[in-house]
Amino acid sequence: MPPSIPPALRGRRAKRIALALPVGLVGTLIALPFTAQAAPSADAVIAEVYGGGGNSGATFTNDFIELGNAGSGSFDLTGWSVQYLPGAPTASSKWQVTELTGAIPAGGSYLVAESKGAGGTTELPTPDAAGSIAMSGTSGTVALVHSTTPLACITAADCAADGSIKDLVGFGTAAVRETSPVPGASNTASVSRNASLTDTDNNAADLSASAPSPRNTGGGGGEPGPDPTPTPTPTGPTGPPEPDPTPGPVRIHHIQGNTRVSPYNGQAVTNVPGVVTGVRATGSSRGFWIQDTQPDNDPVTSEGVFVFTGSTTPQVKVGDSVLVSAKVVEYYPGGASSGAQSLTELSGPTTVVLSSGNAVPSVELVDAKTLPKDYTPNAAGGNIEPLTLQPTVYTLDWLESREGMVVQIGDSRVVGASNSYGETWITTKPTKNPTPRGGVIYTDYDDPNAGRLLVTALTADKPAANVGDTLKGATGPVDYGTYGGYSIQATAVGAVTKGGIEPEAAEKGSADELSVATYNVENLDPTDPQDKFDRLAQGIVKHLGSPDIVSLEEIQDNNGAKDDGTVAADQTLAKFIAAVKAAGGPAYEWRSIDPQNKTDGGEPGGNIRTSFIYNPQRVSFVDRPGGDATTAVKVVTSGKKDENISLSVSPGRINPTSGAWSSSRKPLVGEFMFRGEQIFVVGNHFNSKGGDQPIHGRFQPPTLSSETQRVAQAKEVNTFVADLLDKDKDAKVVVLGDINDYQFSAPLDVLTKKVLKDLINTLPKGERYSYVYDGNSQTLDHILVSKGIKNPVYDVVHINAEFADQASDHDPQVVRFK
Repeated sequence: MPPSIPPALRGRRAKRIALALPVGLVGTLIALPFTAQAAPSADAVIAEVYGGGGNSGATFTNDFIELGNAGSGSFDLTGWSVQYLPGAPTASSKWQVTELTGAIPAGGSYLVAESKGAGGTTELPTPDAAGSIAMSGTSGTVALVHSTTPLACITAADCAADGSIKDLVGFGTAAVRETSPVPGASNTASVSRNASLTDTDNNAADLSASAPSPRNTGGGGGEPGPDPTPTPTPTGPTGPPEPDPTPGPVRIHHIQGNTRVSPYNGQAVTNVPGVVTGVRATGSSRGFWIQDTQPDNDPVTSEGVFVFTGSTTPQVKVGDSVLVSAKVVEYYPGGASSGAQSLTELSGPTTVVLSSGNAVPSVELVDAKTLPKDYTPNAAGGNIEPLTLQPTVYTLDWLESREGMVVQIGDSRVVGASNSYGETWITTKPTKNPTPRGGVIYTDYDDPNAGRLLVTALTADKPAANVGDTLKGATGPVDYGTYGGYSIQATAVGAVTKGGIEPEAAEKGSADELSVATYNVENLDPTDPQDKFDRLAQGIVKHLGSPDIVSLEEIQDNNGAKDDGTVAADQTLAKFIAAVKAAGGPAYEWRSIDPQNKTDGGEPGGNIRTSFIYNPQRVSFVDRPGGDATTAVKVVTSGKKDENISLSVSPGRINPTSGAWSSSRKPLVGEFMFRGEQIFVVGNHFNSKGGDQPIHGRFQPPTLSSETQRVAQAKEVNTFVADLLDKDKDAKVVVLGDINDYQFSAPLDVLTKKVLKDLINTLPKGERYSYVYDGNSQTLDHILVSKGIKNPVYDVVHINAEFADQASDHDPQVVRFK
């Protein structure tokens, strides 16, 4: 399946990044410490942990965690937490969380009170935060986390890789610790750092056991342990010193470099200057974009970068002139194994605001001539990361060379309907492969439509656009993500002008025509709202004209995703048929075969399958007993060629124990009679394209690993149909369903070979689609027929895929023939 795309440049050689107003070092200097890395720390650390509070022999009544700040500035704890994990965690162990507020003063302490026990004689000093975690007195793990979401790691290695952990202390025999756990914790002893808060990322070396000595931000404490830290006597002005307002030597274009991976990857950078151009204040990937006001005039190196603050809401706003100190990270959305490209980020930032209200750098315009016609360099399936960017040659290179920079589109045609995440696909090349209804047709692997661009609205008002509508401009930084690849994170989005497309309706056939349809109803089960059933039923009755036979894909079992061993789907089908009848359709009957539990893929617990519904007033189903989840259907004859052919079981499944169907839906075969004629229908739902490398990824051309199984599945179906036609060359066979691949793909070549005709190819080029993905109108659903079916009348009925409001993500198809 296809990818995504973003921004713009009018001139070929210059990046037009002039400031409307100069940015001076004026205003208050504000340090915003967004640190999020579990490396040796020069500021906030876990200074002391005590889990024996209220236990036998304890002095203090409560467990506590004390934080310390070795830095010269106050450490803001907004959006932070302390978290606790048992010393010997199991797979079901959960981190317990206490959220923090306020700040740790420079050189000071911060006290978090936890669970209170029945013992002890002394209350803690007034705590700065309080939770209810009951910690072990002898063994456990405490983490200082740049998030309030519970951690998921339960091993030392996994926690070391979690960038949200600032500091971590394992004591006793804790399995999760930095290097080695610190020994000696008990009901009467805490574990604590020395006066200088030394942090070498070795708990055993950095902390030791001693009498508990809790201290809060005011310096108040209980019984001091050995080597207490004296409170310094002020000798000058109070408060933390002013942050250094001097830009560092490394600028954004140095960080971005002339390839996809930063030459500073994994390194710390200090006081990187820029102006804030956008803020993402929601979700788990919060942060802000900055852009340099002194570009290097090299069109290959980007002048913008994303500053990642995790789940913490950024404390900057657009127009702030800032200095950012952080670690340079290459973040791979979906993980490195997904094949995606990386996003260069500044992670774990400390941010100094120099001034506010500054003009942002002037915006580059993306128009019809901006993005190159060639989408990506070809590395013969290899990694394009080491290649020097060629932004005037390849669209992906142009977008990478503007990563993090602000761009703008003008009025643009929508080619992928808006979704609930505020994402809308537009095209910057309106004359490239248009469909009659306003989309962009995907015709070949070598032509992925380079003009497509994903616009993600960061604004409160999200567009609600259909394909063919016009989006009146959008402005924002270029980003990269799992879904769609490059995008504009739009800080300003224009209004939507409607293009006027309406849901289609198929032409009603004559009484002597048989109509057969396919419809992927997207994980339908009885727990879905009645409105979904009603809308899908309207599709059958109003838009498809109540076909005589319908192959339904993604019928789930009777309780949907609940994973309790249920495999029957009779309630799902009965509820759907009732909705069709209520919509004015016929009283359909159904045939299906329940799969074995957890063997057919799809949503876990859902046990999706292909099912037939049919109008018994128009056609009859030939029932032949014996069909089940594992029995293979065979073609049976009377012994005379071209005479009395039938199925061994009906309904039946094609070779269901073959490895081709591993974790995938098995084809359903049914024998029908219409006006004295025999028709064989094969309903399919081939394995998904999940696991394929993305078109926008770093491996070019991408490896389509999922295709191998679909080729094997296509061979199975082709072999069955070939056997049937060998026994009766005039047999009327309809093969249909969600094949999960394109008409020009290898699986469709194998499926059609010598025996079937793919009807999607009978339509004009611009109409060959039933699904819209990443702004490309394409087909995954097919109806194929044998030569015995003469003069078929075929239609893809567009009622879902092009609309923001969908009953399913697929459009249905129908064929009529006499």
